[in-house]
Amino acid sequence: MSFLGSALLFLPKGLILFAVFYTLGNCLALSSTCFLMGPVNQCKKMFAKTRIIATIVMFLALFMTLIAAFVIHKKALALLMVIIQFLAMTWYSLSYIPYARDAAKKCFASCVE
Repeated sequence: MSFLGSALLFLPKGLILFAVFYTLGNCLALSSTCFLMGPVNQCKKMFAKTRIIATIVMFLALFMTLIAAFVIHKKALALLMVIIQFLAMTWYSLSYIPYARDAAKKCFASCVE
């Protein structure tokens, strides 16, 4: 779904289609891990102390992307929400790898300096 959204990016109203398909792709990605782990175990891990902020930001960004695309009709806001989705999903995914968040922080800090 995310790749399909990328292909639709260059069509008329493509930015909105991209935002919607990217959001649906992220929802499917979360559903697939839910299928692999089981829904109860997935929810416990998603709302664990180390992941709760990333989870909340990710769900808010998913919701706000759809609001920006369908209710507010703001392309720039939808694109911003897609970027926040990407960053939140990346941060959430890094939480499953030991010391990955620390390594990402150090890498970002060295790039900024």
